[in-house]
Amino acid sequence: MRSPGTPSTAPPAPPPPPPPPPGDEKKDEAPAAKEEEEEEKDLELPFKILGRPVKIPRLSKYLRLPKLPKVPDWLRPIVEYRFPSSIDPFTDLIYVIWLFIVVAAWNWNMWLIPVRWAFPYQTPENIHVWLLIDYTCDLIYITDILVFQTRLQFVRGGDIVCDKKDMRENYMSTERFKMDVISLFPMEVFYYFTGVNSLLRFPRLFKYMAFFEFNDRMEAVMKKAYIYRVIRTSTYLLYSLHINACLFYWGSDYEGLGSTKWVYDGKGFAYIRCYYFAVKTLITIGGLPDPTTVFEICFQNINYFVGVFAFSIMIGQMRDVVGAATAGENYYRACMDSTIKYMNSYNIPREVQNRIKTWYDYTWKSQGMLDEQELLIQLPTKMRLDIAVDVNYAIVSKVALFQGCDRQMVFDMLTRLKSVVYLPGDFVCKKGEIGREMYIIKQGEVQVVGGPDLQTVFVTIRAGSVFGEISLLAGGGGNRRTANVKAHGFANLFILDKKDLAEILVHYPESQKLLRKKAKTMLTKDKKPDEKGGGKEVVVIPARPDTPKMFKAALKVAEQAGIEGAFTKLRESYRPSDGTEDVAPPPSPAPGHGTDSSMVIRMTSREAGEEVLIVEEKKKTE
Repeated sequence: MRSPGTPSTAPPAPPPPPPPPPGDEKKDEAPAAKEEEEEEKDLELPFKILGRPVKIPRLSKYLRLPKLPKVPDWLRPIVEYRFPSSIDPFTDLIYVIWLFIVVAAWNWNMWLIPVRWAFPYQTPENIHVWLLIDYTCDLIYITDILVFQTRLQFVRGGDIVCDKKDMRENYMSTERFKMDVISLFPMEVFYYFTGVNSLLRFPRLFKYMAFFEFNDRMEAVMKKAYIYRVIRTSTYLLYSLHINACLFYWGSDYEGLGSTKWVYDGKGFAYIRCYYFAVKTLITIGGLPDPTTVFEICFQNINYFVGVFAFSIMIGQMRDVVGAATAGENYYRACMDSTIKYMNSYNIPREVQNRIKTWYDYTWKSQGMLDEQELLIQLPTKMRLDIAVDVNYAIVSKVALFQGCDRQMVFDMLTRLKSVVYLPGDFVCKKGEIGREMYIIKQGEVQVVGGPDLQTVFVTIRAGSVFGEISLLAGGGGNRRTANVKAHGFANLFILDKKDLAEILVHYPESQKLLRKKAKTMLTKDKKPDEKGGGKEVVVIPARPDTPKMFKAALKVAEQAGIEGAFTKLRESYRPSDGTEDVAPPPSPAPGHGTDSSMVIRMTSREAGEEVLIVEEKKKTE
C-alpha cells in the first residue's frame, strides 16, 4: 500500500496515432470535395440575357434527396440494355421473344373474337376488361410496325443493309406492310351504331405473317423442331373444333336453345357442351341426334363434309411431321434390314452377324447417323471447313507431326478426316500390314498388344492420342505396321488416308519439307542400334525423280544423228543448269549427200527395277 503522503501516479496515456501524410489526406479529400462542388454548382444555360449568363440553381443545394439503392446484379443487364439501331431477324433472340408477344396478341383475336360473337360471355359488366385487352393488343401491333419491323436488316445484292432509311423503305415496300396496315383498320368506329361487336375486329386477323415467321424462328432455335411441329399441327385441329363449337352455339341460338333435340339445350357450361358436339361431328364418331329442320339438316351436312375434309388434312400433316421426325431412324432400320437379308442369303456365321448388328446399333446411338459424310456433303466447302475446325481441330492440333505446318494445310486436312467405329476386340491394324492411314482417337481406348496369343498389353492409348502417323509419310518399304493395335471397348477413330494427305501436300511445299524432316527424324529415332549403321535407307516423301540419264543419252544420240525437231527441243528443256559444257552439234551433211535416216528407241525393264534403253539407227544413202 502507498502511504497517504505519497502522490498517486496515473498510468501513462497511449501515444496519439500519427497524423496521415499530407499527400494522402489531400488525395482522399480532393475527390469528395470535387463531387460536392459539382453538386452545389448551379446549372448554366448555353445563352445569355442582357449580356449576363442564365443560371438555374440545383435542388440538391436546398433539398437533400435520398440516394437510390444499388441495382442488383441480375437486374443490371436489363437496366443497361440499349435498343439496337438494326435487328438481325434470324439470330437476334430479343426479336424472337418479341414475335412471341405479337403472336400472343394475334392469338387473342383469333380465338376470342368468335367466342365473344357466338357465346354470351361479353356482358356490360365486364366490357371494360375486354376492351382493355383489345386495345393492349392493338398497341402491340402498332409497336411492332413502328419500332421493330422498320429496324429489320435485309439483304440487297449480297450485302446486309443496316441503314435506317433503307430498312424502313424496304419494309414499306413489302406485302407484310400492307397486311399490317390493314390489320389496324379502325372498324371500331362502327361501335357507335352496332355496339361493341367483336366481329368488327376481324381485320386484326390479317397479322398472320407474324405467326408464320414465329414458326420459322422457333424451328430454327429448337434442337428438336419436330416437337413444335406436332404441337402446331395439333393446335390447328383444336382451332377447327373451336370454330365448329362457336358455329353450333350460334345455330342453336338461331333455332332456339332447347327447341329441338338436335340444338344445345342451354344446360351446363355452354362452351364445353358445344365443343363436345364439335368433336363428335368432325371426327364422325356418331351417336348424335338426328336434325329435324331444314336449317339443321343443311348445317349438319356441311359440318360432316368439312369435318371429313379437315380431319383428313390434319391426319396427313401429322403423318408428314412424324415421318420427317423419324426419317433418319427409318433409314437406319432400312439399312440394317438390308444388311441382315444379305447376310442370311449368303449364310454368314451368326457371330459375324451379331457383331455387325452391334456396330449398327452403337454407331446410330453414338452419332445419330451411319455416315457423317452424307450430311456434310450437302454443305458448301466453307461450312464443311467451319464444322471440321470446331469438331476436330482441338485434336489434330495436338499432333506433334503437324505442329509448325501451314495452318491452312491443317484446315484442308480436317475436311478429309473420316469417322470410323471399332467394336471391342477389333484390330485397328496388325504388324506387317501396309500402312495407308493415320488414326486419331476421338472416343474410347485402343491397346498395343503382342505375345504369342496377342493378349499381352504393352500400352493403352486413350482419347486425343494419335498413332500411325509415320505410315502417311514413309515409302520404299518403311510404311509397314510395327505393332498390333486393337480396340479396348468401343472406339471412335478419325482416319486420314495417305492419298488424301499427298493431294494436300502438293499445294504446300514448305510443309512437305517440314514433314519430311520430322518423319525422317522419327524413323531414325525409332530404329534399333544395329539397324542404324547399315541397311537400306527408308524413303520419306520421295522427291520428284530427275530425268533418267539413259533418256538424256538418247536425246544426245538423236541430236548427233542429225534429227532435228522434237528430240532436240526436249534436250534443250532438260539441259543441266550446273554450268557443264554441252557437246557441239555435228556439222550438217554436205550438199548432194542427202541421207534418209530413221531411229528406233526401245526401253525394257528388268527384275531388279533397272531400265535399259536401246537405240537403233538406220540410214539410207542415196
